[in-house]
Amino acid sequence: METTTSLIPIKLTERAITEVANIVNSKKIPENYGLRVGVRGGGCGGAGFFIGFDKANDEDKIYQIQNFEVYIDRKHFMYLLDVELDFEERAEEQGFVFNTPQQD
Repeated sequence: METTTSLIPIKLTERAITEVANIVNSKKIPENYGLRVGVRGGGCGGAGFFIGFDKANDEDKIYQIQNFEVYIDRKHFMYLLDVELDFEERAEEQGFVFNTPQQD
């Protein structure tokens, strides 16, 4: 487990940061938990991104964003470069979305 002050590979928008902070406060997420961001899957459907609250483990890089920590497993680091985590609210739905850079 490594705490770092370097730039986080994934960008969190202000809306995402605000919503994570709201969840941490309203759901009473324990202090020793942080926001885990990673990649799972593969195969026919391709890889998908995920977020959740979890404890840090030995393979994580830890980033401080405002009043919460973000945990990223070292193996997932390169897949999250230039990815943006946003929070969108629409008339009938709301939630976190991952925006990836467009490939030419």
